Amino acid sequence: MELSNASLLDRFYQYMVVERRLADNTVESYSRDLSRFLDYHEALGLPFADATRLELLTFLNNQREQGLSSRSLARMLSCIKTFFYFLVSERLIEKNPFFDMQSPKIGGKLPCVLSRDEVVALLNAPDTETPLGLRDKAMLELLYATGVRVSELLSLEFKTINLDAGFVIVVGKGSKERIVPLGMEAITRVRHYIESGRSRLAGASKSTLVFLNRSGGALSRQGFWKLIKKYCLVAGIAKDVSPHTLRHSFATHLLEGGADLRSVQLMLGHADIVTTQIYTHIAQDSLQKLHKKYHPRG
Repeated sequence: MELSNASLLDRFYQYMVVERRLADNTVESYSRDLSRFLDYHEALGLPFADATRLELLTFLNNQREQGLSSRSLARMLSCIKTFFYFLVSERLIEKNPFFDMQSPKIGGKLPCVLSRDEVVALLNAPDTETPLGLRDKAMLELLYATGVRVSELLSLEFKTINLDAGFVIVVGKGSKERIVPLGMEAITRVRHYIESGRSRLAGASKSTLVFLNRSGGALSRQGFWKLIKKYCLVAGIAKDVSPHTLRHSFATHLLEGGADLRSVQLMLGHADIVTTQIYTHIAQDSLQKLHKKYHPRG
């Protein structure tokens, strides 16, 4: 006997939280998206085993006509595919009719990426004669070396960073851990900050965080945003830079250098490789511009 929508939603919610360990906001979005589809499917009076691609395409088209963006539709399709995968794993249906359906192309502005020269200028902007400058130089170098999110950078503790072995253990979205390697420059700068600058910021603080504010406490995202803006001015960078810009630059420069997409996905901590693929478009665009500029037949 087919379970009620409420029962299915409850079991799927537990699956997302316990087994997939998805972030709270992702679970909330998926639950909302799935409720829409379940209501639509229930109105057709068909069991889930009889769901068809035509039905899903009609549903998604209806959602588009109601004003949903391509990004929201892509998330909705991902949610529904995951739900049917769950139904198969629970042996409630025999096969997932949507497993190989492609997401709609997501329009909109590509993320801002710095050139290699701009990255060097930004990394050299802090005044390393001061404790705060040592900290900022170390943070920027680590950010560009690893591509971690700003929230992940600011929450790094000593137990999660191994300078001798050259890696950091990052706790990302959904409390998922990943290991990301460090380059020699980042290792040198972080070690210099820890040995020569951090104690002067910490004072009597017993914080286990690697990076501290001037009072020995945790840095905020807003505080880091202000630092990025300040150093962009010092470096003469006029682009619309955000706290994630070095993360975007990290991924794009790796792909331009020949790194494979799967490795970049793992380092960035993306659950879906589709999210990482946006950087291939940026890298290809960059290479095309270089070709046009320097090739004699460009």
